[in-house]
Amino acid sequence: MRVWPGKPYPLGATWDGHGVNFALFSENAEKVELCLFDRNGRREIHRIRLPEYTDEVWHTYLPDAKPGQLYGYRVHGPYDPAHGHRFNANKLLLDPYAKAIVGDLVWHDAHFGYRVGGKQADLGFDRRNNARWMPKCRVVDPAAFDWSGDTPPRTEWHQSIIYEMHPRGFTMRHPAVPEKHRGTFAGLAVPAVVDYIKSLGITAIELLPVHTFLQDRHLVDQGLANYWGYNTLGYFAPHPTYLSNGGLDEFKSFVRTMHDAGIEVLLDVVYNHTAEGNHMGPTLSFRGIDNASYYHLVPDNRRYYMDFTGCGNAFDLRHPRVLQLVMDSLRYWVEEMHVDGFRFDLATTLAREEDGHFDNHSGFLDACRQDPVLTRVKLIAEPWDVGDGGYRLGGFPAGWAEWNDRYRDTVRRFWKGDGGLMGDLATRITGSSDLFDTHGRRPWASVNFITAHDGFTLADLVAYNDKHNEANGEDNRDGTDSNESWNCGVEGPTDDPEVLKLRDRQRRNMLAMLLLSQGLPMILAGDEFGQTQGGNNNPYCQDNEISWIDWDQVERDAGFLQFTRDLIRLCYEHIVFHRDRFFHRRFIPGTEIQDIMWLKPDGSEMQDEDWDAAEGSFLGCLLRGEAGEYFLTAQGEPQPDQTFLIILNAHHKGLDWTLPAIEVGNGWSLVFDTSNDDGFAANGDYDDDSAYPVEPRSFVLLVRREPG
Repeated sequence: MRVWPGKPYPLGATWDGHGVNFALFSENAEKVELCLFDRNGRREIHRIRLPEYTDEVWHTYLPDAKPGQLYGYRVHGPYDPAHGHRFNANKLLLDPYAKAIVGDLVWHDAHFGYRVGGKQADLGFDRRNNARWMPKCRVVDPAAFDWSGDTPPRTEWHQSIIYEMHPRGFTMRHPAVPEKHRGTFAGLAVPAVVDYIKSLGITAIELLPVHTFLQDRHLVDQGLANYWGYNTLGYFAPHPTYLSNGGLDEFKSFVRTMHDAGIEVLLDVVYNHTAEGNHMGPTLSFRGIDNASYYHLVPDNRRYYMDFTGCGNAFDLRHPRVLQLVMDSLRYWVEEMHVDGFRFDLATTLAREEDGHFDNHSGFLDACRQDPVLTRVKLIAEPWDVGDGGYRLGGFPAGWAEWNDRYRDTVRRFWKGDGGLMGDLATRITGSSDLFDTHGRRPWASVNFITAHDGFTLADLVAYNDKHNEANGEDNRDGTDSNESWNCGVEGPTDDPEVLKLRDRQRRNMLAMLLLSQGLPMILAGDEFGQTQGGNNNPYCQDNEISWIDWDQVERDAGFLQFTRDLIRLCYEHIVFHRDRFFHRRFIPGTEIQDIMWLKPDGSEMQDEDWDAAEGSFLGCLLRGEAGEYFLTAQGEPQPDQTFLIILNAHHKGLDWTLPAIEVGNGWSLVFDTSNDDGFAANGDYDDDSAYPVEPRSFVLLVRREPG
């Protein structure tokens, strides 16, 4: 095979139509070998020493190589853990820029750079070749897919509704998906699946990690799996088992299908740590290529890793080449794979600088802010990690949205019946201005959610007081104990009609609050029809029916599904529920009308002393649609709307609520009352100053009747 010098850029294996350029960054390596394998990946057929080293990049060009070629690297250098170096050329390594990875990693002690056994084992050196148990990288031809006609929806932030879903679990039990396509991107592109998602009215799906990830050894040994995928090994390559035919075209076709339906595709990405774990972990890629560059190491003892993530290591984005890898990966998924945005797992870690502290002007955040590709897509932070000072909700810069767990906890506690929450609740449901109303940020900076993949489903939130994670094999010790849940009187499944009725009402209450709050709502897939995990609030290792969506439940819970669709439609039809600006209790110019007003049960406005009421299990909110005359669309048009009255009663007792008289005495019409099983089927007209009977634990929405 002919070997030419090649170029140091772009990194990775790049097919130019004639041959393949290979380029690998390693600042501290002494020699790099490229290993080529037969098409089955079982036999190494060539080993080529990369002849050039330019700007800390090792590179070569093979004019006889073509797309489909399988390869890996062996990197030579010092094995000196005390100084952060863990080179071991006996280990075949994955290319960090590999666009496709084929084969499964089979666990074997040969994957470790040292002889396994003993507390000081990692100081030793292992000479076994691990290639037979390693997956291989594959050269791809990115130009093979025709994107012509693809139009990303580019939905405005304030008009978006996110649907968080697992790329495998969503279709594993779907009756309309062919068995061979279940759990794959091809399965997600089946018309019945797309039509269902579109029928909900959501604008974006957020997929749990789709980057190539590792099945943890301890889970495999227990017969479990890394179902969620938060253990990345390749940041450019889709996870192989999510591809039914093994080709990248499958993912691209799936994205184009979603775009044709007007649905954006967001990816949950894990750049904060890798699958190689702590100092006792395997050597699979980054550790063997240049451990001292890729990872945050303890400054005075570089044998060990700084662990801000709870996963053993942390990617060091302070290093320019590591930052480059992350930015190149993000741009690749936008430009080549056409995704519409990202949710960054444990995003605080990505912005930790020299002293280990979070900096909202870190290299990573500043790079994202100025990038001409990434500024076009949605960037969402999980604004915390487990390190010191890691909780940074509200601390990310302009242009970012953030998962708002304070919204989640306040809403859960309110509907559980905890008192004294009126002030905090009012702030949360109007966009959390205390956290986000700065530097020109908008209400959509708050990603409001009540449930997510991590924790109870909505159905379990009203059916369990305690977690039930026994199936995870950790004696129910894993998962949070702070669920802020209430089982409505019975733990778990029940046939008691009164308990079931109350649970359904509580689900309606929380879903209605989520979708009618200011901010960017996120719904967990399956919550719209009562998906349950049997009380497991941490099913990260359950690749089975505990986690897979149960599509039979759709028919059993058809009423709640319709209620969800009606809520989403209501949200879209009325801009007053998703303003692009914060409410500030300001008077509309030339009038005595406030854009928002908080009310007491007697119909009068809340005063300062009322916010401190001890019980605090009820709240009224008047949203004035006229304020939209002074909020302009992107086209400069005003956004007037109708006026709505929200009444919230989380108490176990009912109360009569006096409906306010405002301007012309047109009265009010009922939109929905969650105490009615039919939800939106309820209707009725009410006069000003009349008393509306608000049932215990219910959410009531009324709209101001217009003249005539």
